[in-house]
Formats: sequence, structure tokens, C-alpha cells
Amino acid sequence: MKSINIMPKTRRKTTEDKLAWIYLVNLVFYFIPIFINEMPLWDIGVCLLILIPFIYCYFWAHRSSKQKAIYPILAMIALGALITPINAGSLALFTFAGFFIGFYYSLRTAFFSLLALLTLLTALSLLLGINPYFFVLYGGLLIIGVGLFGLAERKRVEAKCRQQQSEAEISQLATMLERERIGRDLHDIMGHNLSSISLKAELAEKLLTKGDLEQAGVQLRELNEIARDSLTQIRQTVSDYKHKGLSASVMQLCQTLRDKGLSVSLEGDLPTLPSTLETQLILSLTELCNNVIRHSQASHCAITFERFNDEINISVTDNGTPQTVNEGNGLNGIRERLSEFQGKLDYCLEQQCRFTITLPMPEEQKLMSGVQS
Repeated sequence: MKSINIMPKTRRKTTEDKLAWIYLVNLVFYFIPIFINEMPLWDIGVCLLILIPFIYCYFWAHRSSKQKAIYPILAMIALGALITPINAGSLALFTFAGFFIGFYYSLRTAFFSLLALLTLLTALSLLLGINPYFFVLYGGLLIIGVGLFGLAERKRVEAKCRQQQSEAEISQLATMLERERIGRDLHDIMGHNLSSISLKAELAEKLLTKGDLEQAGVQLRELNEIARDSLTQIRQTVSDYKHKGLSASVMQLCQTLRDKGLSVSLEGDLPTLPSTLETQLILSLTELCNNVIRHSQASHCAITFERFNDEINISVTDNGTPQTVNEGNGLNGIRERLSEFQGKLDYCLEQQCRFTITLPMPEEQKLMSGVQS
């Protein structure tokens, strides 16, 4: 016999539930005495009729909870006891009850329950004059073996349920982390833009109130440009950060800096990184370049890629002269996304402002470096 379904009612009509009919093949032992012995038609009819409530009780036990399984189990035992005077093949019915006892109950409870069932077999053997070697010894060993199989099957099902629960918890945790990451990335990308939109909308409203239509139009055009840029970045973020690669993204950042009036230099060879790390590096560089545009008041920016030992250093340097750096959600977000890959972010304000991202070199590049050396 196979395992039974102990899932909630809404999930009981599964493949396992449908295959439960196949496990009734064990009833073949119930029919052996009918064919061996010359039974009257009346007795054969009673033996067949008993199977109707027994099969009902079997599926009742199959779908029961632990608390209610006792009722179909007792019903199966009672049916087996009632048919024993006519058909000693009732042992097959008792084995089904033994399986469910082992499946539903603890080892201690199952032990005493199976012991009680063996006592019933002994009593039936003595009262009806059935061969004790067949009915008690063979039948008892069979019931105990099937009961132990039910116990083992319960352990397997419990382990499977724990595994499914663990997988569900891991999936839920991964979903929470992914939501947190998306929220952080959206904040890093959109926080400043939304603030700018709010300020420019407020300024345009005041200019319109004063009747300065020309300046109000300038503010509205800039607001429209920011909104379009924000929409593009939102689409890229929501579509799982699909990008053209590190090289194309860095070139785009350089062009953005130039469009804002800065001269730009790009130095070093761009590394080949895993896609997940590359995505996080692009978002980090985007945040750093946006900070240069928003806060540095610089005229030049340099983006440098260097390899040192087993590390990759990416620096964003500008000739602005900030006295201090207020670490907000942007820089904290960079540190959080880099920490997942054992990366870090440092900065230096001496003479010029330099932010440096340090990443461990991927294993593939370590091997290539070793071959080249």
C-alpha cells in the first residue's frame, strides 16, 4: 500500500488520491479463500457485500485528518471481524487498518494499537477454531510489517511537507528581498527626479501666478524632460533591468555627463562580469554619476577601471570641492547592493572628490590572469 494524502481538503483530489484505487490490489488476498474453499453462494455474496462499506472506509481513512482517522480504522477492523467467520481472508482487511494505524499515530500509540489488533486476531482464532499459525502468526507478522511501513511512509510524507514548507519560506524570503532591492533601486533612480519634478511644478505655478509665461514655459519644458527621462528609467527597472551591457551603459553615462556640461574621461579596460553583478554595478555607477551632476558643481569627471591583484576598482572622480559627504539612501543603497557580492564603496575628498567601488575579481578572470602571467 502507498502513502495517503494528508494535505488540506482543497488539495485532496490529486494524482495520489486517484491512484488510491490501485492500492486496493492488496484485496486479492481477501479472495483467495473464496476460490480455494467451496463456499455457498450466500457466503460469497456476503463477502462481496462487505467490500462495499470497506472500500468506503478505506477512502474515508485515506482522506481523514489524524484526529478523525480513528473512526474509519475502527470501522475497517469491525468489518474484518464480522466477515472472519465466513472468510479467513479478512486478514487483508486488517492489514489496511494496520497501515493507517502506523501512518497516523506515534510509535507508542501505534505499538499498543497493533498489539490490541493482534489480541483480536488471537481471540477470533480461538473462538472460530482458525489455524493460529496462519491467522495469528502469519497474519500478525503481516499486519506489523504493514504497520511499520505506514510509520515509515508517514515519516516520508512529513519530511516532504517540511521540505515544501522550507521551500515556500525561502521563496517568500527571496520575494521580500527582491521587493526590497527593487524599492531601493527605484528610490535611488527616481528619488531626485521626483523631487525635481515637484520643485519645478511648484516654481512654474508661481511664475504663472506672476504672469511670467516665458520662465514658466522653461520650467515646464524642463519638467517634461525630467518626466520623460524618469519614465525611461522606470521602464528599464521594471523590465528586470534589461540593459545593453556595461560598455554601452558606461558610454551612456559619459554622454549624460557631457550633456550636463562636464568634460569626461574614461580610463582602463572594462571587466567582464556576471550579469547580476554587472547590473548592480551599472546601477551603482548611475547613482554616483547622478550625484556628480546634482551636487559636485564640477567641470570634469573621470571614470576609471583598474585591476589590482584579485580586485577590480572602479573610480568616479570629479574636480568638485565638497567639504563633506552626506550619506543618504543613495550611497547606502550602493553599499547594500555591493555587499551581496563582497564589494564595498569608499570615498576620498582630498583635492578632488573620488568614489571607489571595489569588487572581487570573478574566478574566470582570475584563471585567465594566471594563464597570461
